[in-house]
Amino acid sequence: MRLKLKTLVAVAALAVGAGWFLTRPSPLPDDAMSGVTADAAHGETVFWAAGCASCHSAPDAEGDARLILSGGQRFPSPFGTFVAPNISSDSDAGIGNWSALDLANAMTRGVSPGGQHYFPAFPYASYNKADLQDIADLRAFLATLPADPRPSEPHDVAFPFNIRAALGGWKLLFLSTDWVVTGDLTPQEQRGRYLVEALGHCGECHTPRNLLGGTERSRWLAGGPVPAGKGRFPNITPAGLTWSERDIAEYLKSGFTPDFDSAGGHMASVVENFAHLPDSDRLAIAAYLKKVPPSE
Repeated sequence: MRLKLKTLVAVAALAVGAGWFLTRPSPLPDDAMSGVTADAAHGETVFWAAGCASCHSAPDAEGDARLILSGGQRFPSPFGTFVAPNISSDSDAGIGNWSALDLANAMTRGVSPGGQHYFPAFPYASYNKADLQDIADLRAFLATLPADPRPSEPHDVAFPFNIRAALGGWKLLFLSTDWVVTGDLTPQEQRGRYLVEALGHCGECHTPRNLLGGTERSRWLAGGPVPAGKGRFPNITPAGLTWSERDIAEYLKSGFTPDFDSAGGHMASVVENFAHLPDSDRLAIAAYLKKVPPSE
């Protein structure tokens, strides 16, 4: 009996150890950003494409106030309410002390400078396909924006979803750096894929999720319920979005639909971001959306 008990304890200890090893935070190598020279001017384009201001500016911020990334916006979900943190250039309250590698670890690995898992409300499941050069450029641009001393607010997430160690398991299940749309794509379509699947993280809202919060890649961009519980994000595959490429590009610039309706809700903020991009990028997004497999 004692031998069996000892064996069970040993097996349990090995299982716990293996689980911890497989789900521990896994940052990039220390030299991942070595030799990368940042370009803050290009970083501004990355900033707008990645939608940083949409989440990290203060609630109801408009105009130049959207460049003050003090955080505070709240995002209700079935798992609790997540609060966007301060990512301004303030050294104490924000990320003023972060290196380009720190930002790359956050965006591509979901790992904080202190070595903790980030909740996937921060869309690193999309950003993990971003080019490290773009992240270095983004870091350089963020350093030019105003500092704000407002402390980040804690998330309101109940047990067991507040256990960050468990997020390693979530990452094993749902993180992938593979592109969703593959095949013979033109350079324009490849650029559109990068903007939609990586920087723009469009799938984070427009793709249905399973019970654990992972996106259902087989129904990519087919729409789904708003996490707050009211309304739905629309289907933007060719089965649901029948506009021409130029109509899509114009909507992403002006917010006006072909029927002279206008973007509302969070999409209005997305349009405000994409309006800063060159016309070629908006046309690339439109070309990519036409290549997405139709899904009802």
